[in-house]
Amino acid sequence: QVQLVESGGGLVQPGGSLRLACAASGSIFSRSAMGWYRQAPGKQRELVARISTTDGSQVYADSVKGRFTISRHNAKNTVYLQMNIVNVEDTAVYYCRDFKNNVWGRGTQVTVSS
Repeated sequence: QVQLVESGGGLVQPGGSLRLACAASGSIFSRSAMGWYRQAPGKQRELVARISTTDGSQVYADSVKGRFTISRHNAKNTVYLQMNIVNVEDTAVYYCRDFKNNVWGRGTQVTVSS
């Protein structure tokens, strides 16, 4: 019923910027806390950022604090991840998650390389 579709991934140079989007359908989007995770080859999937519903509070992994920003536009049923000053260590498949409904998107590849 609930579906999440990520977009915006691709190849970007170190120091560059990228914005990921996650479009949700089949849910009352404004009532779901949303998050972004990533998984790099040989590593565990990790939380990158989370945004709440009630007060909009945000949580970030230490590795991305000050560089990434999570936001949401409820009228568009979309959550975003603005990625700035990216580095090679940011290379991973990025997944969107709906916490309330326990649903994952299929992921979008982000590759940081010169």
